[in-house]
Amino acid sequence: MGVPRDLVETLTGFARTLRAAGVPADPERLQAMIGALDRLDVRNPRDVYWAGRLTLCADPADLPRYDRCFAAYFSGESASVRRVSRSPVLTARPAAGSEGEGTEGSGDPSVTAASAAEVLRRRDVARLSAAEREEVRRLVALLDNVSARRRSRRFAPAHRGRLDPGRTVRAILRRGGEISRPHHRAHRTRPRRVVLLIDVSGSMSPYADVLLRFAHAALRCAPRSTEVFTVGTRLTRVTRELRHREPDAAMAAVSSAIPDWSGGTRLGEELKEFLDRFGQRGMARGAVVVVASDGWERGDATLLGAQMARLRRLAHRVVWANPHKARPGYEPLTAGMAAALPHVDDFVAGHSLAALEELAGVIGDA
Repeated sequence: MGVPRDLVETLTGFARTLRAAGVPADPERLQAMIGALDRLDVRNPRDVYWAGRLTLCADPADLPRYDRCFAAYFSGESASVRRVSRSPVLTARPAAGSEGEGTEGSGDPSVTAASAAEVLRRRDVARLSAAEREEVRRLVALLDNVSARRRSRRFAPAHRGRLDPGRTVRAILRRGGEISRPHHRAHRTRPRRVVLLIDVSGSMSPYADVLLRFAHAALRCAPRSTEVFTVGTRLTRVTRELRHREPDAAMAAVSSAIPDWSGGTRLGEELKEFLDRFGQRGMARGAVVVVASDGWERGDATLLGAQMARLRRLAHRVVWANPHKARPGYEPLTAGMAAALPHVDDFVAGHSLAALEELAGVIGDA
């Protein structure tokens, strides 16, 4: 009979959520899950849960991530390995104002709600209701791959790569001269520093909260190699405040620490202060630096351009996330954006959960 098309789209969105969380739910594994469900009851939450768990996960470390993503995506309760009698509830918690959006013709409530969750991923956070915003906050907290790696000079054993003559010869000697398969080695990787500069001025107030929660997720992923600052009329280092394990506690601490929340914007001056006090001394050297701002510069745009050029010479990669980039017909015509863009490696949006997932991918690929 085949799996309904609406459910295939829902499962595709679920696989995308898993990949954002670090689970290798590639198209081949997704196809295996769809094939399994073709022989099971897609209306049975337990069948859907176990079909995905047995096909989409490749390693024991993927199982906790799968459970968290399943619960978040379908807003249900994931089944326990030890207590398999307790089934997950495959009903997404529909966000207020989005019931049925983009799901015409679907008679299955679970498919309808899950499709609404997929729509929510792509909606501008500035246009969300309070309930929808809370759902997005919960999903942002699940991100666990917001980090960057760099190649080390040291080598480690690997299945493929360049030949490791030392290990190969030692293996031959242990076998009394019998030639065995060659051994290989590859460069190790080490964490690369990620620095996030988040604009908390009045024009960025609809996005500042979710961007800071994204920074909290990044700090949780790589606590020793992530630094977070807010910019507005002052530069404020909020790395210590964001170290709270719970996102809401971290946000409360950040709110108390920021003296210029919803104020003006002097990006050039604040970027110069960052480079003078932190960046030039080493924090920006070889780092991935993310500037999250709409580019509304009330100060000297020429100063901003000069400091961006200075930052570009220090950093490994400069990423600018502008929530307005996703709007139809957007062009970077403001003086601040026009001055900054020539020195930016990646210009992305940061207006939705899907855009933040894309930003995490850009950081990871840098």
